[in-house]
Amino acid sequence: MTVSGKTRLGIVVFFGLLAGMMAGGFYGLVYDLPEINHLKQFKPSAVTTVYTADKQVLSRFYLEKRFPVSIDTIPDNLIRALIVTEDRNFYHHAGVNLKAILRAIIHDIRAGGFKQGASTLTQQLAKTLFLSPEKSIVRKIREALLSIQIERRYTKDEILELYLNLIYLGSGAYGVEAAARTYFDTSVAGLTLGQAALIAGLPKAPSVYSPLNNPDLAKKRRAVILKQMLDTGAISRPEYTRAVSEPVVQSSQQKKQRTAPFFIAYVKQLLSRIPDMGYTRGLSIYTTLDLDLQKVAENSVSKNLTALGKRMNSRGMKDASPEAALIALDPNSGAIRAMIGGSDFARNEYNRAVQAMRQPGSAFKPLVYAAAIEQGIEQTRTLMDSPLHYNQPDGSTWEVKNFSKRFSGEMTLRHALALSKNTPVVRLMEMIGVEDVIDFARRAGITAPLPPYLSLALGTAEVNLLELASAYTTFANRGVRPLPYAIHRILDADGQEIFKQTIKKESVTDPVTAAITADMLKAVIYEGTGKRASHIKKDIAGKTGTTDSYKDALFVGFSPGLVCGVWVGNDDATPLGAYETGAKAALPIWTDTMEAFLENRPSQYLDIPDGTKKIFIDPVTGNRYSSGGPGRVRALVRQ
Repeated sequence: MTVSGKTRLGIVVFFGLLAGMMAGGFYGLVYDLPEINHLKQFKPSAVTTVYTADKQVLSRFYLEKRFPVSIDTIPDNLIRALIVTEDRNFYHHAGVNLKAILRAIIHDIRAGGFKQGASTLTQQLAKTLFLSPEKSIVRKIREALLSIQIERRYTKDEILELYLNLIYLGSGAYGVEAAARTYFDTSVAGLTLGQAALIAGLPKAPSVYSPLNNPDLAKKRRAVILKQMLDTGAISRPEYTRAVSEPVVQSSQQKKQRTAPFFIAYVKQLLSRIPDMGYTRGLSIYTTLDLDLQKVAENSVSKNLTALGKRMNSRGMKDASPEAALIALDPNSGAIRAMIGGSDFARNEYNRAVQAMRQPGSAFKPLVYAAAIEQGIEQTRTLMDSPLHYNQPDGSTWEVKNFSKRFSGEMTLRHALALSKNTPVVRLMEMIGVEDVIDFARRAGITAPLPPYLSLALGTAEVNLLELASAYTTFANRGVRPLPYAIHRILDADGQEIFKQTIKKESVTDPVTAAITADMLKAVIYEGTGKRASHIKKDIAGKTGTTDSYKDALFVGFSPGLVCGVWVGNDDATPLGAYETGAKAALPIWTDTMEAFLENRPSQYLDIPDGTKKIFIDPVTGNRYSSGGPGRVRALVRQ
């Protein structure tokens, strides 16, 4: 039988169309497939680690918690466990396992859906890197094509290294190093056989088999992996016996309460202001935080706020929830050593140490006295503590009152500051001029609006605690104010320094003015409103602050090497209750923190020249001495 010309032509056209359709289908499959030529240069996002001043890990920033490691670092037991579980023919196939695919297709046809997987490790890598997780025939074919390309271009070890660094392993951990740290507080190199088997069992269902979520299921899954390793000869019977009896221990890191959350959030804010800094670059950020001091401060804030809450409740102020803030600075460098922005970061992330604007009350007064000393007024100058009132433009009268509601008559500037008398400091401001006080406060770092009224002397202008504490570094550091900073330096993922903080200092006043003001602030401790701190047998100075109706309680003070400011109050500016002064509500937190800092820290006096006329002021008694020749002024610094 012969075939006509028309029939032959039809056959040719049919096969031509079929070939075209197949070519088109193939083109549709491979079109827009990702380039894999630069796969070795692929760098997944890495964790940025934050360290304290003494290089302890404080926190980690990440979009994906990942710590890339080389294949040489990963133990053989983990690699064997993974291959036995996920892809036993890994070292023999070219990216796909045709027998496994055929077996899976038959199973899926019988089951009526996608029930059984047949992906090799290479296919899983291709899907993780390049494709969506949808289940479809088209995606599986594209996955296979990519896998074949990957296998042609890269070695098995290179593929394994990428896979082991990319795979999600539950509880926020990406890659085997992150999993080892998350679940076992160890590096991947330090994993036991049992731990390695547990991690190898996670890719199937990371959240389900996470030992943090389901320790019993994790243990059962681990037993399955170990049995497969035993059956395939990957481990011996004694190794199996030891590994299967290992406890499934949760990471102690998961149980630790996070320290310094407000400081960590503050560091994040600072990072956002530095160009090209981010959470995904594997940076090492070295901060200024003193972790031991921070913990003491946090414990003290918790303890004293609990006690204050009980006092408030006993007065009928039900459901009292007072807040506190603390900032501690190195007066020589400006380094932030401790920061607390509130009682509970998880409940409220508002950082009262740097964001809240509150009246400082009498804690502002040292700036007034320093401005007067700078003008040549001696601390032995006397002013009257007596009734004082001013007629206002609106016809009202402003009556200046003392906290004690009593007047003591004529007294020295030193004594007036020590007892926190109001009428003398208002008279002093009127004498030297409001603008001169504002000028001094600006030089000391106060940037908040300062209305040019005499009431400013009583701390009626709102400031934040960081600025107020920073202003006090002027008195602790010989008239020089270092600008506060929290980040010391930053290293990139390769250990190269990409940022280093330059210590910046501003001259506020002369050393003599600073030393005399610091000496006056010692009188607050030893004979004034800060007597509750006088049990500290070290060189300390400071000032209490209490605002009208007991809405704010403060204490800001310093020792050699540390300036610390504490604020206590309610967020809604309601009163804390009668007699909840700076000395009662804030000073105990300050003393706990300062005592911890001063323990085993010797102090020293540094001689500061003062032209031709020099004096020495005893830091405790305030007595003046000459010390040979014209004498010298001594200001306190940390040894």
